Amino acid sequence: MENTLFTWQTLVTLGGASMLTFLIVLYTNRIINSWWPFGTDLYAVFWGFVILTMANIAAGASITDWRTYALSFCNSFLVAAAAGKLRDKSISEKELTNKTE
Repeated sequence: MENTLFTWQTLVTLGGASMLTFLIVLYTNRIINSWWPFGTDLYAVFWGFVILTMANIAAGASITDWRTYALSFCNSFLVAAAAGKLRDKSISEKELTNKTE
């Protein structure tokens, strides 16, 4: 995703979906923590499912095909795990920068 914005084609990929999931969870987590009882991990899975479902439908998948939703559900866990790894990496880089200063 070098120097490009999100497109429906990039949101269908693991990299695009996980990056958008990471950003949505990052910016909305504080608001949601007050009433979302299931934790950040399942919140990321929820957004991964929403993003993948919308991207697949926009890319031509049928709204009535149950396989679209089943695959989006299964893949949403992979997207959430990748988004969590992005978060871990950003935190560890910040900690490393603070230790060297």
